[in-house]
Amino acid sequence: MNKTVLTYGLIAGLVVTVMMWLTLGGGEHDFDNGLWIGYTTMVVAFSTIFFAVRSYRDKQNEGAITFGKAFRIGLYITLIASTMYVASWMVLSATTGQEFMTEYYEHEKARMESSGMAAEEVEAELKEMDEMMELYNNNPVFKAGITYTEILPVGLLISLLCAALLRRRSPGPVPGA
Repeated sequence: MNKTVLTYGLIAGLVVTVMMWLTLGGGEHDFDNGLWIGYTTMVVAFSTIFFAVRSYRDKQNEGAITFGKAFRIGLYITLIASTMYVASWMVLSATTGQEFMTEYYEHEKARMESSGMAAEEVEAELKEMDEMMELYNNNPVFKAGITYTEILPVGLLISLLCAALLRRRSPGPVPGA
């Protein structure tokens, strides 16, 4: 199981980190479509969980796998890929000189002001964003935690789905044989 998890976890991690560097590394941020691009990339990367569980079940476990074992395989792949994603983001945000949070703040401010929200609501939202931005920019543990919350739920959901779809009891004795 270790080889399967490591292989597919590294593949998933490479997909999300390479895509992150391709889409954000140059400093151009498409905040309107970035969410879709990012989560689509995560789903594609975590599709490796399906192939890993199926491969393990069929080639190493005689065609059988429990829900728990399949979920653990997905969980470990998720942890490897998510850690690579977080590490990549920490390096990207520390080395490129980009002010991602400041740009995001300005984007959201313009969006809220043009949306017709009441000025008091906009001010309250911006105050909350200021507090979060302060924590995010000055506390690397908080920053890593927030970054994990972007990717971990996607991997966990896909792990659950794959475990449910691919679980299979071991074939028992053939009746009448």
